Amino acid sequence: MRPFAYARPATPEEAVALVAQDPDAVYVAGGTNLVDHLKLGIVRPHLLVDVTGLPLNDIEALPDGGVRVGANVRNADLAARPEVRERWPVVSQALLAGASPQLRNMATLAGNLMQRTRCPSFENPETACNKRDPGSGCAAVAGRTGHRAVLGASPACVAVHPSDLAVALCAVDAVACVLGRTGTRRIPVTALHRLPGDHPERDTVLDHGDLVTAVELPPLPMAARSRYRKVGDRASFTFALVSVAAAVDLDGDRIRDVRIAFGGLAAKPWRATRAEAVLRGAPATADRFAAAADAELAAARAVVPADAYRIPLARDTLVATLLDLCADAQDRPAGAVKHEGRSGRATP
Repeated sequence: MRPFAYARPATPEEAVALVAQDPDAVYVAGGTNLVDHLKLGIVRPHLLVDVTGLPLNDIEALPDGGVRVGANVRNADLAARPEVRERWPVVSQALLAGASPQLRNMATLAGNLMQRTRCPSFENPETACNKRDPGSGCAAVAGRTGHRAVLGASPACVAVHPSDLAVALCAVDAVACVLGRTGTRRIPVTALHRLPGDHPERDTVLDHGDLVTAVELPPLPMAARSRYRKVGDRASFTFALVSVAAAVDLDGDRIRDVRIAFGGLAAKPWRATRAEAVLRGAPATADRFAAAADAELAAARAVVPADAYRIPLARDTLVATLLDLCADAQDRPAGAVKHEGRSGRATP
């Protein structure tokens, strides 16, 4: 391991100043992602700025009915909070779907959001990776990995974002509070991460030195009727092949409003705005859910034929999630949700 300096600032402003003035400085909190990459030699910072001592550990109610979650709140603590479990269950479920209990006890809210978008090629210094070494190429395009992007990929990078939490936060319109050299600003989590384009080395829209200080969960009317479903190679401690975070507000058998985000399909959590548009004001039927999935996934492309199965897998995962969610909301078994016949009319 390459030697590095270590600093423990007393205020968020001091932390930002330390990192902003050194292009090779990085923040560290739980360290569950960074320490792995230090051991692998993927990152070689000159300075680690430890933010665990900063006053960013509170979960506080907001006047509008939302909550503000400090950046250093541990994932396990956030998942267990009664108000989060009751009012934003999709967030709690996503947290519990990620990593292991030991890692959730260490990992922080901001650290989860800021973890690197990566694939096996990124974590192998012997392979070409434009994200790790811009201009070197992308070994993952034809490599042996089942986690290539099918939405928003570029010839420069096909890695997918690994966070479960970020997908849920996108589905509930959460907002990240960021402190930078020029002051504070608020960024919707849907806009926080970037697609690779020609610069896959940049995971987010943040500038060097920017520090996420909190995330705000707004009081969406459908947030309490929300669910996170993850499909992976095994039941735990794995990245999603596909995941769905959904929140639905029903008016009888019709969808008044809906929020949907996919995970495991792109370099960022994928907000499914086309699917949402198909569903708003529509009947809560399996056929309508399938049409919404098809509208969103029409642009999906498998980089290699072996990845093609993940597109219908995403379709089926969204349909199953919405069926279960609407059945729960309507207090009836999932099999009792109506299906549309060929005429478009609802049939039992």
